[in-house]
Amino acid sequence: MAAAREHRQITIADKDYYGRVFEARIDYAGIELLRPARKGEKPRAGQRFFNPLRQVIESVNATFKGQLDLERHGGKTVAGVCARITQRVLALTAAIWHNDRLGLTVRRSLTAYGH
Repeated sequence: MAAAREHRQITIADKDYYGRVFEARIDYAGIELLRPARKGEKPRAGQRFFNPLRQVIESVNATFKGQLDLERHGGKTVAGVCARITQRVLALTAAIWHNDRLGLTVRRSLTAYGH
């Protein structure tokens, strides 16, 4: 039985996340999957969100790769990688909050903090 609709988590995925068994499992877990329709498949719910969100996701990924240098994290274990990524994301979040509190127009920059 699927989880109650009001407690479901929405997840956006690539079109390669598909399959009857896969979708049944995530439905059972209480996850609402939004993904583009595959070739030959009828349109799916949430299609209108993909183009605007893609731009936001690409921007966030570029920030992670560029400013946070996540491609060269230096972690040697899964826990080490997670710790290094988390500390960098938290540092950027703190910088955004701080820049916002100061009323700066550029909020996603760590330049002023010597990064």
